[in-house]
Amino acid sequence: MKYEPIERRSKQEVESAIARNDPDELLHAVLSAALYSDDRDWSESICLRLSKHEQFNVRGNAILGFGHIARIHGLLNENKVKPVIEAALSDPSHYVRGQAAAAAADVEFILKWEINRS
Repeated sequence: MKYEPIERRSKQEVESAIARNDPDELLHAVLSAALYSDDRDWSESICLRLSKHEQFNVRGNAILGFGHIARIHGLLNENKVKPVIEAALSDPSHYVRGQAAAAAADVEFILKWEINRS
């Protein structure tokens, strides 16, 4: 893994990236939505959609996005997001599991959720 800066993208740019379904583009688009959007509901919905993506690194970044949203906005829909993070902790991909562990730590600390890690 290497760090790459995440450029700010508009909602339209993120939605267009999703329509194109290019994993290399989606890796950054989902994080841009999580990091820069003032619309928490929208950014959360983007992460939820992409948390089911077939490409492991897109899935992983979508899960990581939940942690970013929690830190920035101090709020997530627990009924929707918590089961996704918990399921990602058992994902076949090591990358996804690692991002899920980071997101779980964020929501436990910031939002005071109890994450089932079994």
